Amino acid sequence: MRMRVAVLGGAGFIGSHLVDRLLDEGHEVVVVDDLSKGKRENLGGRLGEPGLQFHVFDVRDTERLFRACRGVDAVVNLVARKIPRYGNVLETLTLNTDATRAALELARREGALFVTASTSDVYGKSPEQPLREDGNLYLGPTTSRRWAYAVTKIYDEFLTMAYGDELGLRYVILRFFGAYGPRMHLDWWGGPHGVFIDRAHRGLPLEIHGDGRQTRAFTYISDTVEGIYRALVTPEAQGEIINIGNPEEISIVDLARLIWRLSGREGEPPLEFVPYTRFVKGYEDVRRRVPDYSKAKRILGWEPKVPLEEGLRRTIAWYRELKGLN
Repeated sequence: MRMRVAVLGGAGFIGSHLVDRLLDEGHEVVVVDDLSKGKRENLGGRLGEPGLQFHVFDVRDTERLFRACRGVDAVVNLVARKIPRYGNVLETLTLNTDATRAALELARREGALFVTASTSDVYGKSPEQPLREDGNLYLGPTTSRRWAYAVTKIYDEFLTMAYGDELGLRYVILRFFGAYGPRMHLDWWGGPHGVFIDRAHRGLPLEIHGDGRQTRAFTYISDTVEGIYRALVTPEAQGEIINIGNPEEISIVDLARLIWRLSGREGEPPLEFVPYTRFVKGYEDVRRRVPDYSKAKRILGWEPKVPLEEGLRRTIAWYRELKGLN
């Protein structure tokens, strides 16, 4: 069935790949993005296609949002500010909550399915690995401002569920684990991959936060988008919270070494260790984060297809093309 889908944040990294998938499947897409983090060029040659409408404004302008997205069958909310490493805590708190409320109101008014991006950060410092959707959440103290992002996403999850329980909204909450790939930001907004790839190609030291022994699990963008798409078209997913993550685990320092090698460099990479005291007040990190994706497999028929090394090769190829290095 052909859908009309609003993708909020649709010019961003994840959003633009989702727009590609939706258009390729024959759906109509309405993109709203204020381009504070998204890029017009992410939508590339899709601009001008009859199935795509592109609007540049802040989704918190609800009058414009409701007008632009009339008649949508689904709303995908990808608008957010990430972990505030260097500040902007107030922006993280206000944007994430206000944008989600606006998106929820849009879905409620249109009777649309609401699919929203949550994050693995909601699990905090949980020792219960791998991380399950029904597991406990262990956040650090409020004296560490870094948890502001997790708090907003937990609030957004509760708000979404309240709209479902009390207002009859159909929803799916997806907890993403470390999406990476072409079109990602090449600074810390996009995570370590882009930073390491860029600095490796420039022959610069790779910046490691903390001791680098903390481990993460990263998900290639095509797998992340597959999870979103299946959430849109699988009725059994409605009312659920679902992890979308590849359980392949790697330490940050080993990720740096791998990217250094895949970038064509020899020997050990030069590493610059950055203490957490350089970040926002009371910053603390998570030592381990690995998803349990069994629920996604059971409900969505989803599982990750792209191993980390293959995903990094594809991302490096994109970087080299972007920089004219091929």
